[in-house]
Amino acid sequence: MRTADLITTAGANTFRSKTRSILTILAIFVGAFTLTLTSGLGTGINQYIDDTVSAVGASDAMTVTKVQEGSERTPGSSGPVEYDPDAVSTGIPGQTVIALTPDDVATIEGIDGVLDVQAARAISPDYIVFGDGTKYVAQVGSLVPGQTTLLTAGAEPDTDAADYEVAIPLTYVEALGFDSADAAIGETVEIAITDAMREQHVISAEVVGVTEETLASPLGASILLNDALADTLFDTQSTGIPADEADRYTSATVWFDPDATDDEIDALQDALSDEGYTGITVADQLGTITSVIDGIVLVLNGFAIIALLAASFGIVNTLLMSVQERTREIGLMKAMGMGSGRVFSLFSLEAVFLGFLGSAIGVGIAMIAGGAISTAVSTGLLSDLAGLTLIAFDPVSVVTIILTVMVIAFLAGTIPAWRAAKADPVESLRYE
Repeated sequence: MRTADLITTAGANTFRSKTRSILTILAIFVGAFTLTLTSGLGTGINQYIDDTVSAVGASDAMTVTKVQEGSERTPGSSGPVEYDPDAVSTGIPGQTVIALTPDDVATIEGIDGVLDVQAARAISPDYIVFGDGTKYVAQVGSLVPGQTTLLTAGAEPDTDAADYEVAIPLTYVEALGFDSADAAIGETVEIAITDAMREQHVISAEVVGVTEETLASPLGASILLNDALADTLFDTQSTGIPADEADRYTSATVWFDPDATDDEIDALQDALSDEGYTGITVADQLGTITSVIDGIVLVLNGFAIIALLAASFGIVNTLLMSVQERTREIGLMKAMGMGSGRVFSLFSLEAVFLGFLGSAIGVGIAMIAGGAISTAVSTGLLSDLAGLTLIAFDPVSVVTIILTVMVIAFLAGTIPAWRAAKADPVESLRYE
């Protein structure tokens, strides 16, 4: 029997016992459906993290803050913090760090493995307002090189522009009096800031973008400034302050070799620690999140694998019964010259067909259901996480699932296929 005839015959034999085959396919369907959904869940969430990871910072950079002497606390810890005259606000209510000075920046620059350092200044404006509207508390920040933010409309502030530019959070659009995110683009807002002499200054800036707050957003609901506006606000705020007091920074971004190994990055963090600083990379900030997600997906995938293993017993049962029912047919095929290898292949192909049908149907329905669930959740429960596709399907993963199920089906079919291949033609022809 030629290979093409072998495949055709195996496909036709798959449904010789329709009820038994359909039940087996349904069992495989359950496992493939579950495995596809859980895999899509992991893919969707990890894609969201990957898409927003650039908002936290570049992979070859770390955020460095100064450790408070005599304290084990780090920025962001809960509970009361001992007063320190050198502490500065990070811009997040209730959160402070020990200020970095130009001397600290110079020390960090001299540490082996540091390629560049950029200090982050604390700017604390009074409010932001549009026209004669309501004044709102303004929390501001600037993106460092390597960072991006998710935009609802417009563009990020141009760091090289001489004109003052801002990108406001989506939550500020309606509050400031704009009809929509697109309507805010091109309008002028005013930012007020008070200097050390208690004199308030009002600076105008153009709205060039509207941002969405994301899971990985480092600036939260901050108003993004371009460098020109940030410099002006900082200089205005520092009016009346001695130069050595004005040059106080909340943190610094440190760049290292993009090809640095994990051991080299750990060594750099240890060197910073020895000098009294704490360095946190993007991987440090997001590592726990991704580990938890991967762990949950792994557990869910485990349940899907259990379902597939249960389905494999159904394949064994289906094919064993098929071998028993077709004993005389097997004897006739072998008597007519079909070798044991061809008989083995015939029944193995039947198992593969069962696996393919069950997995293909399971994957197809899972993709339809996953798309519907993702749309419903993204527009409902998780609507605040802009850009999130809860369940996403990677073509490679989908194909891998189908192939994996087919391999499991093949392995499950080896026992009955081997039994058919070893059948004695004379004894088989005598079988009643």
